[in-house]
Amino acid sequence: MKDSQKKQKKKILSKDNLLIAFSILFAVFSIAVIADAYIRFWIWQNSTLKSPVKEISLSSYPQLATKLDPDITAQAAVAIDDGSKTVLYGKNENLRFSMASTTKIMSALVALDYFNPDDVLTIYSTDVEPVVVGFPALEKVYFIDLLYAMLLPSGNDAALAIAQNYPGGEKAFMQKMNEKAKSFNLINTHFEDSSGLSDNNYSTPLEMARLASLALKNKTFAQIVSTQKRVITNVAGNHTYKLVSLDQLLGKDGITGVKTGFTNEAGGVLITSQEAGGKRFIIVVMKSQNRFLDIEKILSQVQGNVTFVSSPL
Repeated sequence: MKDSQKKQKKKILSKDNLLIAFSILFAVFSIAVIADAYIRFWIWQNSTLKSPVKEISLSSYPQLATKLDPDITAQAAVAIDDGSKTVLYGKNENLRFSMASTTKIMSALVALDYFNPDDVLTIYSTDVEPVVVGFPALEKVYFIDLLYAMLLPSGNDAALAIAQNYPGGEKAFMQKMNEKAKSFNLINTHFEDSSGLSDNNYSTPLEMARLASLALKNKTFAQIVSTQKRVITNVAGNHTYKLVSLDQLLGKDGITGVKTGFTNEAGGVLITSQEAGGKRFIIVVMKSQNRFLDIEKILSQVQGNVTFVSSPL
């Protein structure tokens, strides 16, 4: 009798142990699930929500009266309302393309983070492919003037000089450009040089529009890209350089920039900002046969076609 009671007691204890073990396993699993969810939320919050791209205005939201359908030569394009970051028109806007000299937008942002306008930089290399301003070796130039030289006539010699004068040289400059792209949450953007001559630089139209939006928040950058002509000199004042923007649309119909680009691989690339009625639109075309006309066609369909309504938020 006692043996049977002992056996029954062991069975009960065994069942209790199984229940306890199961409860512990379930608790551990639940904690792991909650921890995983928390970690994922923390990563999302700190990478996406804290990205500068989140800084958007929700006071008004754009609506199109009719769908945009421009007849353009560009293989990819996008038009966004800068305030809300709403895509008004897209054509392969999330595909990667070589970005040519629009690379210099990121070069400018990295340089502006480090250099002061009156810093003196040295021209170390003159063996640079066109387009060049024509600085001789060992020329001393103020940083602000090199920025104008890089962004207006798209001087590759100016871009290289800025990268070479950066602490750690070109390699460190490239690393910082890619770090900045990551901090902006531009996951489909990559840089391998400061000028855009390398066709291994790539991005998407949408990410280039977002990059331009962020760049235009910098007052110095915005002022430079909206400038049509400027005369600069070297530090000694004995060499003068006349700079002219390559953007044929600049100054027309509220267009305030931003950057041109071209290589045989990339084709025609153009990033344009237009201000109208207190709003800013950013348009990007990539791999275009006629970048200026393509932009004009897109803008002609934006004009009078967008109304803004109060956001429900």
